[in-house]
Amino acid sequence: MAAHPQHTLNGPVRFSGIGVHTGATVSVTVSPAPANSGVTFIRTDIGDRDARIPARTDMVRETRLGTVIGNAAGVSVSTIEHLMAVFCGLGVDNASVALDGPETPIMDGSCEPFVRLIDRVGLRPQAARREYIEILEPIVVTDGDKRAALLPADGPEIALEIAFDTAAIGRQRIDLALSETGFRRELADCRTFGFLHEVEALRAAGLARGGSMDNVVVIDGGAVLNPQGLRRPDEFVRHKALDAIGDLYLLGAPLIGRYEAFCPGHTLNHALTRAALERTTAWRLTPWRHGVARAV
Repeated sequence: MAAHPQHTLNGPVRFSGIGVHTGATVSVTVSPAPANSGVTFIRTDIGDRDARIPARTDMVRETRLGTVIGNAAGVSVSTIEHLMAVFCGLGVDNASVALDGPETPIMDGSCEPFVRLIDRVGLRPQAARREYIEILEPIVVTDGDKRAALLPADGPEIALEIAFDTAAIGRQRIDLALSETGFRRELADCRTFGFLHEVEALRAAGLARGGSMDNVVVIDGGAVLNPQGLRRPDEFVRHKALDAIGDLYLLGAPLIGRYEAFCPGHTLNHALTRAALERTTAWRLTPWRHGVARAV
């Protein structure tokens, strides 16, 4: 057994739910996978062509309101970012995700339901060493006043700021040294959010068909409409951190480095991961070393 091994699930996890954009009910089975195989999504409802999609940056096809991956056969899976964030946050290196529809269920809009499901079966170590992506030089992308960067650091860190005109959000910032404990305590329960005035346009475009106050924090003007309110005063920026963790894990390994961003979204995150793949001298694969957290 490697000193700091890769991990997979100890057994299969099954769940179902609706897709926030398609509105379709999808059943999912997350199963253990061999060492060094990474995360793979498999569309079990498709039998006439290749239905396997590795969860990698080069497989990203769309980033408008979520992360969509697809293969050369035209098969895709959308809204994978929350489940990917949980794999990263809990230290799941290898997993097979079989689903009978085009979108990962939104559950309650946060990562917490996935955490509870994986905790039921637990993880097991594998006979291969985990490697990290250690950032050696700054990697920066911009889009107008939006910015995202990967910077050298002694361990995994995330610093993120958002700014919205609505008083319901305003300006929020988070700066965390990440670990499995931190992921669970600080981020996992924070839900996705959206604006009521955008719903009609989104639905006309075939999106947000499964969105409701059961799975989205809904904002109208300067108010949060959900009867139960917010789980945290800065739930919005914390959820953006979850999205970033999930998108970054498409690089294929956890990071030793600092993610910094101002007003990021999936498109900017994907641009950052693409830039990282192109800047091969700006990072290296390295094993665990003293001071590096087990996960994220």
